Order: sequence, then structure tokens, then C-alpha cells
Amino acid sequence: MYLISVYFDQTVTQKLQNYIAEIAKRTGNHFMTDHQVPPHLTISSVEARSAEVLLPHMPVLEEKLKKIPIRFVSVGAFFPGVLYAAPLLDRPLQALSVEVYDAVEGIPEVSVHKFYRPYSWFPHVTLGKTLTKEQMREAFSVMQERFAPFEGTVVSAGLARVNPHVDVWKMDIM
Repeated sequence: MYLISVYFDQTVTQKLQNYIAEIAKRTGNHFMTDHQVPPHLTISSVEARSAEVLLPHMPVLEEKLKKIPIRFVSVGAFFPGVLYAAPLLDRPLQALSVEVYDAVEGIPEVSVHKFYRPYSWFPHVTLGKTLTKEQMREAFSVMQERFAPFEGTVVSAGLARVNPHVDVWKMDIM
């Protein structure tokens, strides 16, 4: 599996990283830090036999993607064990999702995950993963104490292999 994700300006990245670190510290669950998963917003999740199938199509993204504002407005959970920060799904973010989908959906031998297709996608940035019930309660407590809406800018995009997270391709968005 490969993820096409976007990354944020330094201020947003540091804020999200601080949330991840505080959740790890308070819950004792170090999945995100142990696996060195950077704060990112996955735009597309695809199955492909290798990165080489996807890499020739990445220049299309280089031409089409633009920096966009992003506003984080809430915290939520995918039960049983994922806590995330949720950005507002506004027009620029939805357009970004469509651009990425259009760049990869026609590639032979590539399958886009059904939850990462336009209008079936729920944008989120994972802050804690594989949390137990008790850890989830503590992670929510951390975010209740610390979270307030914030905004920033999407400044780069990348293609990564998962388990473990390894960047295969990365670009700055102009």
C-alpha cells in the first residue's frame, strides 16, 4: 500500500507533532513516535505492486498542486483506537483530493481505496493509533486541555510506503 499525502508549514507541523508527543507521553502508547510517522494528511491510499508503477505519474501532481490554506477545527476518533485532528473540508481541500484522484485512478494495476475517493474521503491527521480504551480516554483528555482551532498552509506532497512509513517521493508545492 502507498499513501499520497500532503504536509504542512512548520508552525502547523510543530503543533501537530506536539500533540502526538503529548499523547504518547500521557498514554504510554508510542506507536506514532516509535514508527516516526510525521504529521500528514493522506489524500489517497492506493494498492500497487511497486512504487515504480506510481512514480512516473507524480510529475502530473507537481504541475497541478498549489499551496492551499488548511484549518483544523476539531478532534475525533475512529474506534476502537485512533484519535485524529480534523481539518475543515472546504473547497480548496476537496479540489486537492480530486486532483490527486484524477492523477492516479487511471493507472493500470493501481487500485484507489474506496475511502479515499472524492466525496468518500474523510480528511484527518492521526495523532494516536492502536490506543486501548484507557489510552483513548487519556488522549481525549490531552486534546480537551490543549486543542483549539488553528490554521496554516499545505506546502508539500509526497508518496510513502507504509508499515513502516518510508517516503518514496516528495515535492514542495509552489
